[in-house]
Amino acid sequence: MIAGLPMYDFAWTASAQDAFWQALSTRLRDAGLAAPLSLSRDRPAQDIWRDPALIFGQTCGYPYWRVLRDRVALIATPTYGFEGCEGARHCSFLIVRRGETDQGLAGFRGARAAINARNSNTGMNLFRTVVAPLADGRAFFSDVVVTGAHALSLAAVAEGTADIAAIDCVSFALLRRGRAELVERVEVLQRTPSAPSLPFIASATLAREALATIRRCLFETLDDARLAEDFAALGLTGADVLAPQAYQRTSELEEAAAALLYPELA
Repeated sequence: MIAGLPMYDFAWTASAQDAFWQALSTRLRDAGLAAPLSLSRDRPAQDIWRDPALIFGQTCGYPYWRVLRDRVALIATPTYGFEGCEGARHCSFLIVRRGETDQGLAGFRGARAAINARNSNTGMNLFRTVVAPLADGRAFFSDVVVTGAHALSLAAVAEGTADIAAIDCVSFALLRRGRAELVERVEVLQRTPSAPSLPFIASATLAREALATIRRCLFETLDDARLAEDFAALGLTGADVLAPQAYQRTSELEEAAAALLYPELA
């Protein structure tokens, strides 16, 4: 079996991620499941999500609903204690360089946008949602650069190679801790609408009993007071069990943008 938590795995959160996984995997092995000793960090996230040997992972809500929901099982949705999070929901912050917020989003027509990925809910889909009413069915930006990571989108804005980006609020809070020199050079222009947070998943090939065991062990781990400092480092406050249909919200936002003749962030 394999496990991976690639979504918020920064250098300064890695030890907390490892402590979380060590505690959870120990419980899983004690319960008779073949959980790996360590997290997989040497494979692309998309490969981990699709691997039938996945016992525990975390994905973005947009690819979960669009392409993964028949291949993975939804274990739970984490809750975070950062600004912009509310229960098992979160939003993105539109960031621009410090001192450039007066013009509002409409003032960034023709600007250069940065996104982490085209299949990102927080970096693209929520961003598209707030741009669509202003775009009048036409390209809004002069260029949209795909950076590959929220941290790189933040750096692009801070360093002037892009003018605006959408950063999910959990990533933004964690980047404030680890890349403060970049965060200090940007400001939040506005928030996007919210959507369910990034879900914990496992392969749908696992037996129903195994999935129930994983969920039970997850909640036992989240209640482990010995991990309080690690959870604080991650901003992780707990988890909720949502129905898969909660993530239909991502498609509803996509459809709303398409109805405004803005099917692609451009």
